[in-house]
Amino acid sequence: MDKRKMMPKRPRMENLRGPIANGPIQTRPLVALLDGRDCSIEMPILKDVATVAFCDAQSTSEIHEKVLNEAVGALMWHTIILTKEDLEKFKTLRIIVRIGSGVDNIDVKAAGELGIAVCNVPGYGVEEVADTTLCLILNLYRRTYWLANMVREGKKFTGPEQVREAATGCARIRGDTLGIVGLGRIGSAVALRAKAFGFTVIFYDPYLPDGIEKSLGLTRVYTLQDLLFQSDCVSLHCTLNEHNHHLINEYTIKQMRPGAFLVNTARGGLVDDDALAAALKQGRIRAAALDVHENEPYNVFQGQSANQCESYLSPCLTLSRLTI
Repeated sequence: MDKRKMMPKRPRMENLRGPIANGPIQTRPLVALLDGRDCSIEMPILKDVATVAFCDAQSTSEIHEKVLNEAVGALMWHTIILTKEDLEKFKTLRIIVRIGSGVDNIDVKAAGELGIAVCNVPGYGVEEVADTTLCLILNLYRRTYWLANMVREGKKFTGPEQVREAATGCARIRGDTLGIVGLGRIGSAVALRAKAFGFTVIFYDPYLPDGIEKSLGLTRVYTLQDLLFQSDCVSLHCTLNEHNHHLINEYTIKQMRPGAFLVNTARGGLVDDDALAAALKQGRIRAAALDVHENEPYNVFQGQSANQCESYLSPCLTLSRLTI
Protein backbone atom coordinates (compact mmCIF):
# COMPACT_ATOMS: atom_id res chain seq x y z
CA MET A 1 0.00 0.00 0.00
CA ASP A 2 1.23 3.46 -0.88
CA LYS A 3 2.14 5.11 2.45
CA ARG A 4 1.56 8.54 0.93
CA LYS A 5 -2.15 7.78 0.62
CA MET A 6 -2.36 7.02 4.33
CA MET A 7 -0.78 10.32 5.40
CA PRO A 8 -3.23 13.08 6.41
CA LYS A 9 -3.64 15.85 3.93
CA ARG A 10 -1.92 19.11 4.65
CA PRO A 11 -4.31 21.90 5.55
CA ARG A 12 -4.66 24.56 2.91
CA MET A 13 -2.52 27.62 3.50
CA GLU A 14 -5.51 29.91 3.91
CA ASN A 15 -6.63 27.86 6.92
CA LEU A 16 -3.37 28.69 8.70
CA ARG A 17 -2.62 32.24 7.76
CA GLY A 18 -5.84 33.65 6.49
CA PRO A 19 -6.79 34.20 2.84
CA ILE A 20 -4.31 33.33 0.12
CA ALA A 21 -3.01 36.01 -2.21
CA ASN A 22 -5.71 37.70 -4.31
CA GLY A 23 -8.33 36.38 -1.90
CA PRO A 24 -10.81 38.48 0.13
CA ILE A 25 -9.26 41.57 1.74
CA GLN A 26 -9.36 41.47 5.54
CA THR A 27 -9.58 44.65 7.62
CA ARG A 28 -6.39 45.40 9.53
CA PRO A 29 -6.94 45.63 13.30
CA LEU A 30 -6.73 49.08 14.88
CA VAL A 31 -4.18 49.52 17.67
CA ALA A 32 -4.08 52.81 19.58
CA LEU A 33 -1.23 54.46 21.47
CA LEU A 34 -3.37 56.30 23.99
CA ASP A 35 -1.03 58.76 25.70
CA GLY A 36 2.19 59.09 23.77
CA ARG A 37 3.51 60.75 20.64
CA ASP A 38 6.63 58.71 19.95
CA CYS A 39 5.97 55.35 18.30
CA SER A 40 9.40 54.95 16.75
CA ILE A 41 9.82 51.53 18.36
CA GLU A 42 6.27 50.24 18.05
CA MET A 43 5.54 51.36 14.49
CA PRO A 44 8.11 49.16 12.68
CA ILE A 45 6.74 46.17 14.57
CA LEU A 46 3.05 46.89 14.03
CA LYS A 47 2.96 48.58 10.63
CA ASP A 48 2.66 45.34 8.63
CA VAL A 49 -0.09 43.81 10.74
CA ALA A 50 -2.16 46.66 12.15
CA THR A 51 -3.25 50.25 11.72
CA VAL A 52 -1.78 52.41 14.49
CA ALA A 53 -3.60 55.46 15.88
CA PHE A 54 -1.72 58.14 17.84
CA CYS A 55 -4.03 59.65 20.45
CA ASP A 56 -1.71 61.68 22.75
CA ALA A 57 -4.63 61.93 25.18
CA GLN A 58 -4.79 62.91 28.83
CA SER A 59 -8.21 61.27 29.27
CA THR A 60 -10.66 59.19 27.25
CA SER A 61 -12.67 62.33 26.49
CA GLU A 62 -9.82 63.34 24.15
CA ILE A 63 -9.80 60.04 22.26
CA HIS A 64 -11.42 60.00 18.80
CA GLU A 65 -14.72 58.15 18.49
CA LYS A 66 -13.29 55.86 15.81
CA VAL A 67 -10.68 54.59 18.26
CA LEU A 68 -13.29 54.02 20.97
CA ASN A 69 -15.48 52.08 18.55
CA GLU A 70 -12.90 50.08 16.61
CA ALA A 71 -9.62 49.66 18.53
CA VAL A 72 -8.89 46.05 19.50
CA GLY A 73 -5.59 46.81 21.21
CA ALA A 74 -4.17 49.72 23.19
CA LEU A 75 -0.68 50.74 24.28
CA MET A 76 -0.35 53.25 27.11
CA TRP A 77 2.25 54.96 29.27
CA HIS A 78 1.62 56.45 32.72
CA THR A 79 -0.24 59.66 31.84
CA ILE A 80 -3.76 58.48 31.13
CA ILE A 81 -5.95 56.76 33.73
CA LEU A 82 -8.48 54.10 32.73
CA THR A 83 -11.33 53.65 35.21
CA LYS A 84 -14.24 51.27 34.75
CA GLU A 85 -16.25 54.07 33.13
CA ASP A 86 -13.38 54.78 30.74
CA LEU A 87 -12.98 51.13 29.80
CA GLU A 88 -16.69 50.82 29.04
CA LYS A 89 -16.31 53.46 26.32
CA PHE A 90 -14.21 51.07 24.23
CA LYS A 91 -16.55 48.86 22.21
CA THR A 92 -14.13 46.31 20.73
CA LEU A 93 -11.05 46.53 22.96
CA ARG A 94 -9.50 43.16 23.80
CA ILE A 95 -6.04 43.91 25.21
CA ILE A 96 -4.18 46.76 26.93
CA VAL A 97 -0.40 46.79 27.17
CA ARG A 98 1.09 49.11 29.78
CA ILE A 99 4.52 50.29 28.59
CA GLY A 100 6.13 49.88 32.00
CA SER A 101 5.80 47.65 35.02
CA GLY A 102 3.03 49.34 37.03
CA VAL A 103 -0.65 49.02 36.16
CA ASP A 104 -2.00 51.23 38.96
CA ASN A 105 -3.50 53.61 36.38
CA ILE A 106 -5.77 50.84 35.04
CA ASP A 107 -8.80 49.34 36.77
CA VAL A 108 -7.59 45.78 36.23
CA LYS A 109 -10.62 44.19 37.90
CA ALA A 110 -13.04 46.08 35.67
CA ALA A 111 -10.97 45.21 32.62
CA GLY A 112 -11.24 41.53 33.48
CA GLU A 113 -15.01 41.80 33.89
CA LEU A 114 -15.19 43.39 30.43
CA GLY A 115 -13.04 40.69 28.86
CA ILE A 116 -10.04 42.98 28.34
CA ALA A 117 -6.62 41.47 29.02
CA VAL A 118 -4.09 43.74 30.77
CA CYS A 119 -0.37 43.17 30.24
CA ASN A 120 2.72 45.02 31.42
CA VAL A 121 6.46 45.12 30.71
CA PRO A 122 8.08 44.05 34.00
CA GLY A 123 11.65 44.60 32.83
CA TYR A 124 11.08 48.11 31.51
CA GLY A 125 13.73 50.63 32.62
CA VAL A 126 15.26 48.44 35.34
CA GLU A 127 18.87 49.50 34.77
CA GLU A 128 17.98 53.14 34.11
CA VAL A 129 15.87 53.51 37.25
CA ALA A 130 18.50 51.74 39.36
CA ASP A 131 21.19 54.08 38.03
CA THR A 132 18.98 57.10 38.69
CA THR A 133 18.35 55.92 42.24
CA LEU A 134 22.06 55.66 42.97
CA CYS A 135 22.63 59.12 41.48
CA LEU A 136 19.99 60.54 43.80
CA ILE A 137 21.47 58.79 46.83
CA LEU A 138 24.94 60.13 46.00
CA ASN A 139 23.51 63.62 45.59
CA LEU A 140 21.89 63.45 49.01
CA TYR A 141 24.98 62.12 50.77
CA ARG A 142 27.62 64.28 49.11
CA ARG A 143 25.41 67.35 48.44
CA THR A 144 26.84 67.69 44.93
CA TYR A 145 23.66 69.31 43.64
CA TRP A 146 23.70 72.14 46.17
CA LEU A 147 27.48 72.63 46.06
CA ALA A 148 27.39 72.82 42.25
CA ASN A 149 24.70 75.50 42.52
CA MET A 150 26.95 77.51 44.84
CA VAL A 151 29.66 77.47 42.19
CA ARG A 152 27.22 78.51 39.46
CA GLU A 153 25.99 81.38 41.61
CA GLY A 154 29.56 82.63 42.00
CA LYS A 155 29.81 82.25 45.76
CA LYS A 156 33.37 82.56 47.03
CA PHE A 157 34.97 81.17 50.16
CA THR A 158 37.01 83.70 52.10
CA GLY A 159 37.89 81.52 55.07
CA PRO A 160 37.75 78.04 56.60
CA GLU A 161 34.45 78.78 58.34
CA GLN A 162 32.67 79.25 55.01
CA VAL A 163 34.20 76.05 53.66
CA ARG A 164 33.05 74.18 56.76
CA GLU A 165 29.56 75.67 56.44
CA ALA A 166 29.29 74.70 52.78
CA ALA A 167 30.34 71.12 53.51
CA THR A 168 28.03 70.75 56.50
CA GLY A 169 25.58 67.96 55.87
CA CYS A 170 27.83 65.83 53.67
CA ALA A 171 27.68 62.27 54.94
CA ARG A 172 29.90 59.23 54.59
CA ILE A 173 28.35 56.39 52.62
CA ARG A 174 30.55 53.48 53.64
CA GLY A 175 29.10 51.74 56.65
CA ASP A 176 25.67 53.37 56.45
CA THR A 177 22.55 51.24 56.13
CA LEU A 178 20.37 51.48 53.03
CA GLY A 179 16.84 50.15 53.52
CA ILE A 180 15.04 49.00 50.37
CA VAL A 181 11.26 48.63 50.38
CA GLY A 182 10.40 46.15 47.62
CA LEU A 183 13.12 43.83 46.31
CA GLY A 184 11.86 43.26 42.79
CA ARG A 185 13.91 43.74 39.64
CA ILE A 186 14.72 47.39 40.34
CA GLY A 187 15.13 46.95 44.09
CA SER A 188 17.61 44.11 43.51
CA ALA A 189 19.57 46.15 40.97
CA VAL A 190 19.77 49.06 43.42
CA ALA A 191 20.90 46.74 46.22
CA LEU A 192 23.81 45.35 44.20
CA ARG A 193 24.94 48.84 43.19
CA ALA A 194 24.66 50.11 46.76
CA LYS A 195 26.80 47.26 48.10
CA ALA A 196 29.57 48.30 45.72
CA PHE A 197 29.56 51.75 47.33
CA GLY A 198 29.93 50.28 50.81
CA PHE A 199 26.35 50.33 52.04
CA THR A 200 25.02 47.70 54.37
CA VAL A 201 21.79 46.80 52.56
CA ILE A 202 18.63 45.59 54.27
CA PHE A 203 15.25 45.07 52.66
CA TYR A 204 11.58 44.54 53.43
CA ASP A 205 9.42 42.58 51.00
CA PRO A 206 6.67 40.33 52.41
CA TYR A 207 6.01 38.75 49.02
CA LEU A 208 9.40 37.10 48.50
CA PRO A 209 10.23 33.59 49.73
CA ASP A 210 12.85 33.09 52.40
CA GLY A 211 16.37 32.55 51.09
CA ILE A 212 16.55 35.30 48.47
CA GLU A 213 18.61 37.39 50.91
CA LYS A 214 21.33 34.72 51.01
CA SER A 215 21.72 34.63 47.25
CA LEU A 216 22.20 38.41 47.10
CA GLY A 217 24.16 38.83 50.32
CA LEU A 218 21.57 41.10 51.91
CA THR A 219 19.89 41.29 55.31
CA ARG A 220 16.15 40.78 55.48
CA VAL A 221 13.79 42.41 57.96
CA TYR A 222 10.21 41.30 58.37
CA THR A 223 8.42 44.54 59.22
CA LEU A 224 8.45 48.00 57.72
CA GLN A 225 8.97 49.42 61.20
CA ASP A 226 12.24 47.49 61.60
CA LEU A 227 13.49 48.71 58.24
CA LEU A 228 12.70 52.36 58.98
CA PHE A 229 14.29 52.15 62.43
CA GLN A 230 17.55 50.62 61.13
CA SER A 231 18.03 52.61 57.91
CA ASP A 232 20.12 55.73 57.37
CA CYS A 233 18.58 56.01 53.90
CA VAL A 234 15.24 54.55 52.77
CA SER A 235 14.61 53.84 49.08
CA LEU A 236 11.15 52.88 47.77
CA HIS A 237 10.83 50.30 44.98
CA CYS A 238 7.35 48.84 45.37
CA THR A 239 4.20 49.00 43.29
CA LEU A 240 1.28 51.21 44.31
CA ASN A 241 -2.03 49.71 45.39
CA GLU A 242 -4.87 50.36 47.82
CA HIS A 243 -2.91 48.76 50.66
CA ASN A 244 0.25 50.89 50.53
CA HIS A 245 -1.06 54.30 49.47
CA HIS A 246 0.84 56.90 51.54
CA LEU A 247 3.10 54.19 52.93
CA ILE A 248 5.39 57.01 54.04
CA ASN A 249 3.18 59.24 56.17
CA GLU A 250 3.33 61.21 59.40
CA TYR A 251 3.26 58.03 61.49
CA THR A 252 5.90 56.06 59.56
CA ILE A 253 8.18 59.10 59.25
CA LYS A 254 8.33 59.21 63.05
CA GLN A 255 9.65 55.64 62.95
CA MET A 256 12.59 56.66 60.75
CA ARG A 257 15.96 57.52 62.20
CA PRO A 258 16.28 61.27 62.87
CA GLY A 259 18.19 62.83 59.99
CA ALA A 260 17.63 59.92 57.61
CA PHE A 261 17.36 60.32 53.84
CA LEU A 262 14.35 59.31 51.72
CA VAL A 263 14.43 58.36 48.03
CA ASN A 264 11.37 57.56 45.91
CA THR A 265 11.75 56.42 42.31
CA ALA A 266 8.70 54.12 42.41
CA ARG A 267 5.25 55.76 42.61
CA GLY A 268 4.33 59.19 43.90
CA GLY A 269 1.31 57.91 45.82
CA LEU A 270 3.59 55.99 48.18
CA VAL A 271 4.51 59.24 49.94
CA ASP A 272 2.24 61.68 51.75
CA ASP A 273 3.49 64.99 50.35
CA ASP A 274 2.25 67.07 53.27
CA ALA A 275 3.85 64.81 55.87
CA LEU A 276 7.13 64.80 53.97
CA ALA A 277 7.20 68.58 53.61
CA ALA A 278 6.56 68.99 57.34
CA ALA A 279 9.30 66.49 58.22
CA LEU A 280 11.81 68.27 55.99
CA LYS A 281 10.93 71.65 57.43
CA GLN A 282 11.31 70.33 60.98
CA GLY A 283 14.58 68.56 60.17
CA ARG A 284 13.17 65.15 61.02
CA ILE A 285 14.28 63.98 57.56
CA ARG A 286 17.61 65.44 56.44
CA ALA A 287 16.83 65.42 52.73
CA ALA A 288 14.66 63.68 50.16
CA ALA A 289 15.01 62.87 46.48
CA LEU A 290 11.75 62.34 44.61
CA ASP A 291 11.59 61.20 41.01
CA VAL A 292 7.80 60.82 41.07
CA HIS A 293 4.87 62.70 42.59
CA GLU A 294 1.30 61.83 43.41
CA ASN A 295 -0.04 64.64 41.24
CA GLU A 296 2.26 65.47 38.36
CA PRO A 297 3.35 68.10 37.65
CA TYR A 298 3.18 69.24 41.26
CA ASN A 299 5.38 71.20 43.64
CA VAL A 300 5.45 69.29 46.90
CA PHE A 301 6.72 72.26 48.82
CA GLN A 302 4.44 75.00 47.45
CA GLY A 303 6.20 78.29 47.98
CA GLN A 304 9.05 76.98 50.15
CA SER A 305 12.60 77.47 48.94
CA ALA A 306 15.19 74.76 48.35
CA ASN A 307 17.15 75.88 51.40
CA GLN A 308 14.07 75.48 53.57
CA CYS A 309 13.23 72.02 52.33
CA GLU A 310 16.61 70.66 51.24
CA SER A 311 15.07 68.42 48.61
CA TYR A 312 16.20 67.43 45.14
CA LEU A 313 13.69 66.33 42.53
CA SER A 314 15.24 64.72 39.49
CA PRO A 315 14.14 64.27 35.91
CA CYS A 316 12.89 60.84 34.89
CA LEU A 317 12.75 59.27 31.44
CA THR A 318 9.27 60.63 30.72
CA LEU A 319 8.96 63.41 33.30
CA SER A 320 9.89 67.05 32.98
CA ARG A 321 12.72 68.38 35.18
CA LEU A 322 11.54 69.55 38.59
CA THR A 323 14.14 71.14 40.84
CA ILE A 324 13.34 72.66 44.22
